[in-house]
Amino acid sequence: MTNEELLQIIEKAAKKKTMKLNLASNQLSSLPPKISQLSKLTRLSLNNNQLSSLPPEITQLSNLTTLSLNNNQLGSLPLEICQLSKLTRLDLCDNQLGSLPPEISQLSNLTTLNLACNQLGSLPPEISQLSNLIKLNLASNQLGSLPPEISQLSNLTGLSLHNNQLSSLPREISQLSNLRWLDLSNNQISSLPPEISQLSNLRWLDLSNNQLNSLPPEISQLSNLRWLDLDNNPLTSPPPEIVEHGIEAIFSYLRERLEGSQGQ
Repeated sequence: MTNEELLQIIEKAAKKKTMKLNLASNQLSSLPPKISQLSKLTRLSLNNNQLSSLPPEITQLSNLTTLSLNNNQLGSLPLEICQLSKLTRLDLCDNQLGSLPPEISQLSNLTTLNLACNQLGSLPPEISQLSNLIKLNLASNQLGSLPPEISQLSNLTGLSLHNNQLSSLPREISQLSNLRWLDLSNNQISSLPPEISQLSNLRWLDLSNNQLNSLPPEISQLSNLRWLDLDNNPLTSPPPEIVEHGIEAIFSYLRERLEGSQGQ
């Protein structure tokens, strides 16, 4: 799409007071300042382009609730995005983000944040201020640890950490009391904190392809858990012959160990 064609689309959309605009897959390398004319816009898709930055004028899209920037060339999170205070969904999958700015805390209305397939090595403590977050996708990054402050995301129901470099979890993760879905597959986790047993609403837990030798017996207290994947771990407790019989056999084994330790 040429710049002239893009300007025509923006002008037409501005006249119509368009609320949704899809500019995906147009080989865009930049956006013109005139994007500011789209003051009524609530949804903007810029997926599958070649954007490495956004113009300052995008901050004037003050009614934007959904912004999709998947599969672009963003090396850092444009600070302009952090001023879009009405955003509830932000998609940044498949970029080149190496870090997040503290200013991300300003997006306090976010409910869905997709940061999968970037190059994040850590998370800022300020992420804890995204208190309305329900789904957080951090899959396929380079995270070696999680900040304890992640425990403050009390409304989180889904958390994907698939394919990172985690070797452990903070005990504070136990405070995510609404969490139902947790993907920790393809990491380097060698042990789990016993406090994980406090995730009382957890229904789905993927621990496949890690370095777990044992599970804390307390995990058997996850009474709502319906699916547990332990494939490709060097487990000895529970042993493979127990694991292959499924979650009921695993929990029965772990309960016996828990009761035995409490009886001592």
